[in-house]
Amino acid sequence: MIIGIGIDLVECNRFLDWSAFKKQRIFTKKELEYADNDNANAEKHLANFWAAREACLKALGTGFSDDISFSDVSVDHDDTGTPQLIITGGAKDVLESKAGKNATVHLSITDQSDYSAAIVVIEKND
Repeated sequence: MIIGIGIDLVECNRFLDWSAFKKQRIFTKKELEYADNDNANAEKHLANFWAAREACLKALGTGFSDDISFSDVSVDHDDTGTPQLIITGGAKDVLESKAGKNATVHLSITDQSDYSAAIVVIEKND
């Protein structure tokens, strides 16, 4: 059963003038390394990660708060390069309360020109 759906669209250029400090506060070390490995498209990768976070929080029906921090939702890639969400802390608590411990979280990310978009579907598995 689908518990939540979230989508987000973001302009990639928004990340061009972010300081290193701000990026380190928002993104995980692994995300920053991934973006830096493709320096020509670093902002696009950061926009993808941001859109994925926002889509996840919308699917959860929440936002960033005292209970959910930026680092509670991040993006990693499996061995085939497929993006997947890593959900910890307060975001994991909300996920488990809404969908149980065996929930499946589906993530799709796309980017085109100046925009990145992500969609997240949260599925409760009985």
